[in-house]
Amino acid sequence: MAPKLLSLSSLSSICSFPIPNSSPTNYKFHTPKPTLILCKSTEPDGCGAAAPTRGDIYLQRQQSVAASSSVLATTKKKKKKKDKMMFQASNLAPCCYGCGAPLHTSQVDAPGFVDQETYDLKKKHHQLGKILCGRCRLLSHGHMITAVGGNGGYSGGNQFVSAEELREKLSHLRNEKALIVKLVDIVDFNGSFLARVRDLSGGNPIILVITKVDLLPKETDLNCIGDWVVEATMKKKLNVLSVHLTSSKSLVGIAGVVSEIQKEKKGRDVYILGSANVGKSAFITALLNTMSYKDPVAASARKYKPIQSAVPGTTLGPIAIDAFLGGEKLYDTPGVHLHHRQAAVIHAEDLPVLAPQSRLRGRAFPSSGLNLSSEIADRVRSSGLSGLSIFWGGLVRIDVLKVSHKNVVAFAYISSLNQSFSIGGHFQVLPETCLTFYGPKALQIHIVPTEEADEFYQKEVGVLLTPPNGKDKAEDWMGLETKRQLQIKYEDIEKPTCDVAISGLGWFSVVPVNKSAGISNPGSEVTAGELTFVVHVPKPVEIFVRPPMPVGKAAGQWYDYRELTEEELEVRPKWFF
Repeated sequence: MAPKLLSLSSLSSICSFPIPNSSPTNYKFHTPKPTLILCKSTEPDGCGAAAPTRGDIYLQRQQSVAASSSVLATTKKKKKKKDKMMFQASNLAPCCYGCGAPLHTSQVDAPGFVDQETYDLKKKHHQLGKILCGRCRLLSHGHMITAVGGNGGYSGGNQFVSAEELREKLSHLRNEKALIVKLVDIVDFNGSFLARVRDLSGGNPIILVITKVDLLPKETDLNCIGDWVVEATMKKKLNVLSVHLTSSKSLVGIAGVVSEIQKEKKGRDVYILGSANVGKSAFITALLNTMSYKDPVAASARKYKPIQSAVPGTTLGPIAIDAFLGGEKLYDTPGVHLHHRQAAVIHAEDLPVLAPQSRLRGRAFPSSGLNLSSEIADRVRSSGLSGLSIFWGGLVRIDVLKVSHKNVVAFAYISSLNQSFSIGGHFQVLPETCLTFYGPKALQIHIVPTEEADEFYQKEVGVLLTPPNGKDKAEDWMGLETKRQLQIKYEDIEKPTCDVAISGLGWFSVVPVNKSAGISNPGSEVTAGELTFVVHVPKPVEIFVRPPMPVGKAAGQWYDYRELTEEELEVRPKWFF
């Protein structure tokens, strides 16, 4: 039935206002625009044959999820593009080619400072990319100038860059398609590995480069070292393509890294990544020197290469280097500062002490070559290391609480070196276990009875126990506040039991039987034992217990290569030197 039309007379009967008796064409009724209100219907979308099937409902849900994913992907893509544009914009700003700090003429003590006359002259000739800032000039002459607040004994200031700011400059890497060359110091393997490297590199492939292998003890079998490094790397679950043992000083292994980079970069930029003072700038210099024989672009880039220094935080910004014929960039990146390394707690002037300048040589204690007082020598002969404290410079203290071996004795024997004896399998105290130290030669080793250790440290820190060097620095020294008790058990006396690594310094190896000391118990055979000791270090410094690193000539005899399955061989990275 068709709807009825509403007349004026009928309209006036339902309206509260009078309507003049005029023609309908003279009146216009204005109504507000309707507002669209979306409500979730609680009723079904229909019934019977017209109702949507379960398949229709499923398709609608899938289309909704796909639309949401498309919006999120677009937003994420815009964020990546923004981060990349910010990184590119930072590179466009003129920076010091030695450290990557932005150039300025305002603050003399800050990194990147250049006098106004030099800046104007270089800007006029479009050579701002060839300026070395004042701090880099001092670093190149051996001065120790820290620029990162909170590291090297400095609390920071207006002229300092924070470690968080340096790390933020690397945050774009996880969104880049890049090839990562990650550097690790073999002397400080655990401390310099970067535990959260995946947060920086993302899913990008990694070429792992082990630096400073020329510092390992003489006659070290690099086959054993390579296998040991790969075993440790596999536990990290990183996308490692290959492992290279290198020395930037002697150029050992550098050619292999060059070959791997050329093979894997595939049009991508190459980023050198590593912790502070791991040797990135020295590695880049060695890399450019090796590449320059066949690559004229790399040869020209050698003139303006990053500055090398013992100061953690020499590089303060990404430094782009034209090093490849294909146009890809080689980036030297700021070192990642780790609060748990020794370099973060000692004064900048003491930093060179932590950097070994020559091959490491294991220093064993007890040893017949050490000059010990008669009191200490008698205690070593009677009870071994038990009850003694060993100071490694002013940075590490080791209190040996208990050393015991399980011996099988063929007959009763009383030794002048050892007042106790046993028949059969019993635990007894013997002077056979030793600790072998690997680290900078400048750090001296001192031994005192544990009951005198506290007084000895307070008296000699800054004097006999260095670093810190000098009583003036010792007054502000925080001391050895962190204590960790370790209980080491062993059953194989033919090889070291474990290493105890001190972050940023080196390590000491626990050796069950010190065959070189010339003190053993005739008629007995050590079959097992345990060692309990407490390690003291400065508060932020970390202590790592790890499988023994196979260094020295004897390591080739006791190191065991693990049997690998076919699946492990497929995913296990190869190592080269």
